[in-house]
Amino acid sequence: MTLWQERFGAEGPAAELLAYTVSLPYDQRLAADDVEGSRAHVRGLAAVGIVSHDDANILLAALDRVGEELAAGTLAFKPEDEDVHTAVERRVTELAGRAGARLHTGRSRNDQVATDLRLFTKRELLVVGRRLIGLQRVLLGRSKEAGDAYLPGYTHLQRAQPVLLAHHLMAHAWAFARDVDRLMDTRRRLDVSPLGAGALAGSSLPLDPDFVAAELGFAHRFENSLDAVSDRDFVAEALFDLALIGVHLSRLGEEMVLWSTEEFGFATLADSYATGSSMLPQKKNPDIAELARGRSGRLIGNLTGLLATLKGLPLAYNRDLQEDKEPLFDALDQISGGVAAIAGLLATVTWNTERMREAADSQYVAAVDLAEWLVVKGMPFREAHGVVAGLVRDAIQRRVPLAELVESHPALGAEAVELLSPGVAVTRRVTPGGAGPKPVAIQLKRFEAHLADMVTRLGGDDEP
Repeated sequence: MTLWQERFGAEGPAAELLAYTVSLPYDQRLAADDVEGSRAHVRGLAAVGIVSHDDANILLAALDRVGEELAAGTLAFKPEDEDVHTAVERRVTELAGRAGARLHTGRSRNDQVATDLRLFTKRELLVVGRRLIGLQRVLLGRSKEAGDAYLPGYTHLQRAQPVLLAHHLMAHAWAFARDVDRLMDTRRRLDVSPLGAGALAGSSLPLDPDFVAAELGFAHRFENSLDAVSDRDFVAEALFDLALIGVHLSRLGEEMVLWSTEEFGFATLADSYATGSSMLPQKKNPDIAELARGRSGRLIGNLTGLLATLKGLPLAYNRDLQEDKEPLFDALDQISGGVAAIAGLLATVTWNTERMREAADSQYVAAVDLAEWLVVKGMPFREAHGVVAGLVRDAIQRRVPLAELVESHPALGAEAVELLSPGVAVTRRVTPGGAGPKPVAIQLKRFEAHLADMVTRLGGDDEP
């Protein structure tokens, strides 16, 4: 029997209605949070005298039993359980008898589900943040191992300037650090208890929303009951954060796809983090990197789908909000799996540093160093840029080594030719945050300190 059946006639709801509106197959993922919220609600009812302490103890014992059954996987859901709230209340009533009928006093499924989802999201974003810490540790470790290895940096996927491999890897690490920061900001904003808002307008009963907020570990309780039951900004924010993490994983994955090709040859994937072909015996495919790239679109779709759902909803609760959970659950699952898989790929990949070095030692990628050398000698940069660009064009068109033209140029000469020697250009990046050895060494220390600070903000790096 549904929680609302007595309002309707004896024939009962149509099978098609139940099949279309049921949410239990996926919202049972909130069951532990529903039990936790119900415990706090019962304690709140007892604290203000709405429920006797004897009935409260019976209800709390029943909720404890339901929690144990959920943990053990023995709670049997029934066809009439349209959602997780119905299932929990039905089982509590089976265990608690008449006292079970008091469980829903002063509460609606509207504030109940909003509370469950906030508890769930608050916890799961912390899990994602801690997994990202693990990925950043891999990037930091590989950066330290890289030493003085260097490769071309690219713009427009064209070789631009040589950069230390450590600098390139750390660019990804800083992006993931921003992701953790965003997750923590989202957690801070969602740390509000909706319990006590009721269906939309609060209650005539002397409820104490501050009490239950403290019981559940929320920083605040709601200020507006209409907003409390209809607000899903926190889900949209979480989906944005997760989508952007997915974009960052995709960008890293794209580079692993490119770098592991024979054309680039910068990286060799470990056998345990690559796949083969069912037809082509020679193949070694970067499937993890490709799926990280592909699933970013799915994550973006989860975000845009929810925003489209929310955009036309009047206050307060509407059944459309049932559509907030599946995209969130999916996004969390995809990111959790993706972060772990990419971390494993990066931890085991072999860098082909000789191939990187050969690509970065092209004399053309030191062109800007020639221009800056002329600037130091007093030439305006735009003029220096024109001189070097003309030499590059001539070298390519005439098929003459750039070094020959530099040596014979009256404004350059033999001293400038030294700038084109292998491994020289990358050492000349000296500005803070740059790609040369000195700034990169400082960057690694600063990131290590930043990482330690993030771990502290997350309350440690073990998953809750």
